[in-house]
Amino acid sequence: MSEPLLRVTDLEKYYYENDTFLDRVLGKERQSVKAVDGVSFEVHEGETLGLVGESGCGKSTTSETVLRLREATGGTVEFDGDDVFSMDREELKAFRRDAQIVFQDPFSSLDPRMTIGDIVTESLRIHGIAGREERMDRAAELLDRVGLSPNHVDRYPHEFSGGQRQRVGIARAIALDPEFIVLDEPVSALDVSVQAQVLNLLADLQEEFGLTYLFVAHDLSVVRHISDRVAVMYLGEIVETGPVDEIFENPQHPYTEALLESVPRPSTDEYGRRGDVLRGDVPSPRNPPSGCRFHTRCPYATEACKMETPPAYEHGPQHEATCFRLDGDHDYWDSDPLSHAAESVPEESAVRTDD
Repeated sequence: MSEPLLRVTDLEKYYYENDTFLDRVLGKERQSVKAVDGVSFEVHEGETLGLVGESGCGKSTTSETVLRLREATGGTVEFDGDDVFSMDREELKAFRRDAQIVFQDPFSSLDPRMTIGDIVTESLRIHGIAGREERMDRAAELLDRVGLSPNHVDRYPHEFSGGQRQRVGIARAIALDPEFIVLDEPVSALDVSVQAQVLNLLADLQEEFGLTYLFVAHDLSVVRHISDRVAVMYLGEIVETGPVDEIFENPQHPYTEALLESVPRPSTDEYGRRGDVLRGDVPSPRNPPSGCRFHTRCPYATEACKMETPPAYEHGPQHEATCFRLDGDHDYWDSDPLSHAAESVPEESAVRTDD
């Protein structure tokens, strides 16, 4: 396989509390919130990697840190062989031409004081590309490409619906002909019918321009529709990666199973999986559980899971999961599952996949 366009290795993003000058004078202990903790993945040219998980698991923080919109605490990000975190101002500006983002909220991500034409071509102005008249021609061309009228260049964001505003955001993202685009929940705020239209637009643009996507979402049906591979996140860590069909038809991590069980479907045996619904809430990233971070909610957990952090075990081609069940050592399963996995959470509490 060719070298990946994007390689993320041991990425960390911590937020620190009690870290002001006064806190240090008073001797308060500095605490860290581990939003992203040792995340590694690759995205190859022309493919779409879906990044999924519950609300608060670190998906959006990961995607923004990869683009250096947030400064990382640790780890490395390589884009086309170059270290993103070591880039100087000019190198980072060049990187911005090749890597863009479409944000989740199609209203707050657009400046209400700017016309649509200026919004779409702002990146061209920043990079000194073309004069204003040429930029407006380019804006009209981009609007037409994403399914909007070229005559909308002089309108303002409040004059558009949510789906139209997201199309404007997509037009802005492709204005500089990038290679790589982060799609951060690009359809979660849209009606279902509009979601399908926007997803089809993204697929068409990918094929036309040879784009590479990192698609962040919590809606698994959307992820399956657009992704080639999937990475599942839980509490700041990636617990399973694999081809999209493998993840959906043959999940290996209990958390992935639970996410798939939470998807509404007409038949209870559509995927042939167990019917249990995951109970309990995600632990606080301020004080994550020892060992496997999922053991407090896992129906299969044993004492080994509580004490040891499982490595990533291979299950098949490009399919890995961080679960001791895959290591073939049955000693892990001689004891009864941890009782607190089933008893320490309310019966009615169920997995959340909203973001």
